[in-house]
Amino acid sequence: MEAWLPSALSEARNRQNWAEEGAGQLAPASADASFRRYFRWSDGVHSLIIMDAPPEQEDVRPFMRIAGLLASAGVKTPAILAADPQQGFLLMEDLGACTYLQSIQAGITEAELEHMFAGAISTLVRWQASSRPAELPDYDEAVLRRELELFPDWFVGRHLQRELNAEQRADWVALCSVLLDSHLAESKVFVHRDYMPRNLMTAPGEPGVLDFQDALYGPASYDVTSLFADAFFNLPLAQRESWIQRYWQQARAAGIDLPERFDDFLSQSRLMGVQRHLKVLGIFARIRYRDGKPHYLEDAPRFIQYLREACSADARLAPLVRLLGSLEL
Repeated sequence: MEAWLPSALSEARNRQNWAEEGAGQLAPASADASFRRYFRWSDGVHSLIIMDAPPEQEDVRPFMRIAGLLASAGVKTPAILAADPQQGFLLMEDLGACTYLQSIQAGITEAELEHMFAGAISTLVRWQASSRPAELPDYDEAVLRRELELFPDWFVGRHLQRELNAEQRADWVALCSVLLDSHLAESKVFVHRDYMPRNLMTAPGEPGVLDFQDALYGPASYDVTSLFADAFFNLPLAQRESWIQRYWQQARAAGIDLPERFDDFLSQSRLMGVQRHLKVLGIFARIRYRDGKPHYLEDAPRFIQYLREACSADARLAPLVRLLGSLEL
């Protein structure tokens, strides 16, 4: 079965329509903000997922390596059944067709939401507890700064068609200093970098985890912040903070080095959220103007609201208050 899949997909990269191949049928499985594409192969009884990652744009080897780290930590990830890194194809276990985000958008009970997020926290804590230095590249100051600069470069410069003036640039420099001082003082763990409901598969037990190929070794607050201040749906602020507190309690019990006071960790998470939301605004603008995928930027108002919530809770974010006001956001 595996033998014909890479050649079939290689030929199909240049086709718009998918035809029946071999003993089963191929169909698009999900969209992705990157150049990767995913397809589901099914013969009516069995189902597999194929990742198509054009090698000139994507490298599947980090995905394969990090999948091994996650599996070693007891995290549910799709088993890789066959691989052709040179052509950029992976044949993988199918973990289902419903993500956490789709479950939430379809309407679920509070008990179901409780079960889902409890499983997501347990999975995250176990992944972080397995962390060790030198296994993954560092999520260091250079990477954090590069991510932050996506906001002035792409969201302000390309989307808003503006350039920061001297006062705005001074506020931006001051804001970045506040954020980086906090991020770089945090304990370091394995960081998924997109640990959010869109990348968690709904399952009877703990979730299946996807889209982990960009994992790094960095600030402990990053993934839990991504989980509860999501890019594609909102939880009420009080509910978000309650879930973050549950994570904090479980992580400390598992030996992860987090602040003794929850308020201190919540402050770290809040500032990490600012970094992530500014970065994602820049990424979504880049995806729109560089990659021709405009719909991601429709969620920009959600990120602006997250930023304003953070500003109202932390006086250190006064430069961001001024910046948002001067940019009329």
